[in-house]
Amino acid sequence: MIEHPHSRRPESSGHPVREGVALIATVRNEERTIHAFLDGLRRQTVHPQEIVVVDGGSTDRTVAELQAWRPPCGCRVRVVVEPGAGIAAGRNAAIAATQMPRLAVTDAGTELRADWLEQLTEPLSRSDPPDVVSGFFEPAGSTFAERAIAATITPAVDEIRPERFMPSSRSVLFSRDAWTRVGGYPEWLDYCEDLVFDFALRDSGARFEFQPKAIAGWIGRPNLRAFARQYFRYARGDGKAGLFPRRHAARYVAYSYALASVLFITKLPALFLIGCGGLALYMFRPEQRVLARRARFTRSELIRAVLLAPVIVITGDLAKMAGYPPGRVWRRNRSGRPTA
Repeated sequence: MIEHPHSRRPESSGHPVREGVALIATVRNEERTIHAFLDGLRRQTVHPQEIVVVDGGSTDRTVAELQAWRPPCGCRVRVVVEPGAGIAAGRNAAIAATQMPRLAVTDAGTELRADWLEQLTEPLSRSDPPDVVSGFFEPAGSTFAERAIAATITPAVDEIRPERFMPSSRSVLFSRDAWTRVGGYPEWLDYCEDLVFDFALRDSGARFEFQPKAIAGWIGRPNLRAFARQYFRYARGDGKAGLFPRRHAARYVAYSYALASVLFITKLPALFLIGCGGLALYMFRPEQRVLARRARFTRSELIRAVLLAPVIVITGDLAKMAGYPPGRVWRRNRSGRPTA
């Protein structure tokens, strides 16, 4: 482990520091998005007392950019280099490197809204604060592809049932005690580790509170190939953790039906028509998301995003269908595996 405590004099933002809160993030080859992330930290209306970033072995300028950054409002910044550390191990290492009792977690590939930490820590001012504050996320990105992919797949807040919402670790705050009780993030998982961590917190009796105003802008992948690779890994993580078997099974059934309706279109036209109707219903929500976010696009971009939405959805589904079986095989072959 190589640790680089910040040595430059911090700038003063004039905004208060939230005592007892550390902001945790992991990075690896984030040179493309690190400036947007750091700008988001600088603009925060409330700053953490400490920032700890674990780098998993970047080969670009990510670490250099972090070391050169001037932290806001006097908070301490620590950059810990852990070559080969995955996301779960990196988060655990970052949390172990601070003694703060409350931990706000995000990802470097985000654009934090200026009041993100203020909203996330607002419940802490109560006499009986929750153990976990679940923030939310919205699509972000600078290129058309990033914005179109994120707008298509990112749910709107009105799609969320707060009592069942499991937060992404791009926007969440929890107590150190809660993290300790469940043994931290599951380092045996390379993806979906935050969901397994959420379920462990829930099963341990941790109290959750949904805070939809704590917004982290989520940047979509730069192209469909990178998006497919991301969703393949997500689904493989689901398979390794044993998550959502019915949801994945339903996807195989739906696409098998779609394939059959095309193959037998001349013999069973009704089957094809039913399939077209089902496809239209399936695509309604992604198209609705894109149209609701029309302000993020120019007029010509909006048309392209609407036309591209079905391609994005189908690409993601096929990637998940390819990724889930290897995860299940890994789970079956892994001796002494824990249950999710």
